[in-house]
Amino acid sequence: MLALSGELTVFSQQLIFRLGLKVEITVNRKGTKDSWISKIQVNHPAVLRRAEQIQARRTVKKEWQAAWLLKAVTFIDLTTLSGDDTSSNIQRLCYKAKYPIREDLLKALNMHDKGITTAAVCVYPARVCDAVKALQAAGCAIPVASVATGFPAGQTHLKTRLEEIRLAVEDGAAEIDVVINRSLVLTGRWEALYDEIRQFRKACGEAHLKTILATGELGSLTNVYKASMIAMMAGSDFIKTSTGKETVNATFPVAIVMLRAIRDFFWKTGNKIGFKPAGGIRSAKDSLAWLSLVKEELGDEWLKPELFRIGASTLLSDIERQIYHHVTGRYAAYHDLPMS
Repeated sequence: MLALSGELTVFSQQLIFRLGLKVEITVNRKGTKDSWISKIQVNHPAVLRRAEQIQARRTVKKEWQAAWLLKAVTFIDLTTLSGDDTSSNIQRLCYKAKYPIREDLLKALNMHDKGITTAAVCVYPARVCDAVKALQAAGCAIPVASVATGFPAGQTHLKTRLEEIRLAVEDGAAEIDVVINRSLVLTGRWEALYDEIRQFRKACGEAHLKTILATGELGSLTNVYKASMIAMMAGSDFIKTSTGKETVNATFPVAIVMLRAIRDFFWKTGNKIGFKPAGGIRSAKDSLAWLSLVKEELGDEWLKPELFRIGASTLLSDIERQIYHHVTGRYAAYHDLPMS
C-alpha cells in the first residue's frame, strides 16, 4: 500500500485513479504532509548484498547451459547504434537476427526446426526503413526497434523528440526505445517526468514503449526506483537500464532495484511491465546470470520476449561460440563464426 500525503496533488490523484491503487493518508511526526514519492528509500547495503549473491553463484553446465543459452538468444534485441551504420550492415544484422546460430550446430542439438531468432533488431531512426525492408526480404516477422528522443543524451527539444518517435513509427518501427531527460530526475521534477513520458506514450501509438532510464546518470538507487515507478505509471511497456553509451550501464544492483519496482507495480496494479538490461552485457556467462536474476526476482512468467529483453551488439557472438564448444568440444576460431 502506498502512503500518500494528506493533500494529494492533481498529479498524484491522476496516478492513483489510473492505477486503482489503495491509498493510505499519512502525516509525518512534524504534522506536515509529504508527497509519497519523496518518502521512497532504497536500502543500499541490502541491494549490494543481493547483487553479490547473484555474482557468486555458479552457472549451469553442459546440456543445461546450452539450453539456457539458446533461450537467451530469443531475448536479444540485436543492436547496432554506430555512426557508420549503412544499409548493407543493417541487412547483415537482420540476416543474423533471423539465423542467430549456425544451422549445423542447431541440428546437432535437434533445435533446427524450433524457429530460434532474436527478439528484435534495434537501430537508429534513420535506419528503420533499411531494417524493415531487410526483414521483409528475409521473410520473417522479427520486430524493428528504434531508439528515439535525442538518444543517447535526451537533451533535444521536446517537440523534436516527439517528432522523432512519430517518424520512426511511420517508417515501420514496432518498438521505440526512448531516453528520459535525466535532469528531471536529478532535480526531483517527478510530475514533469511523468508528463513527458505520457507524451512519448501517445506519440508511439500502437508501438511498444521501452523507457531508458540511463541509470548510471541518476545519482542513486533511490532515484532509480522512483524513475522506474514513474515510467511504469506513465504507460511504459518496458523499463530499460541504459543506453549503452554511459560510463556505467547495466549492473546487478540497479537491476535488482528495477525488478523490485516492477514486482511492486505488478502487485499493486496487476500490470506486467517488461525489463531490458543493456550496455556491457557481452559474454554468455553474463547472459545466464541475467536470466537467473529475472527468474528469481519475477518468476518464470517473465522469461519470455514479451517481458524480458537483453540489449546487446556482441553478446550473440559469444553465445554462438559457447554453443560451438558444447557441440564440437573445441572453441571456434574467429573466422568460423562471423557475424554474417
